[in-house]
Amino acid sequence: MSTLSLRLPDSLHETAKSLAKREHVSVNQLIATAVAEKISALMTEDYLEQRAKRGKRANYEAVLVKVPEGAPEERDRF
Repeated sequence: MSTLSLRLPDSLHETAKSLAKREHVSVNQLIATAVAEKISALMTEDYLEQRAKRGKRANYEAVLVKVPEGAPEERDRF
């Protein structure tokens, strides 16, 4: 495990301490989790972008025409 010195604005540090206390974790754990979540989001964005580049409009339309006409089932409505 690595050690990292991090400078935070006082307001952000106070908010982090408050949230860590509420979540019953250390500030270190809260920040590590926040960084992990951000990394995951960015990597997911990259993954989806790469997948989209491999997609073909014709394949999309071929699948789309298989969708039955009509209103969605109740469980699929928002």
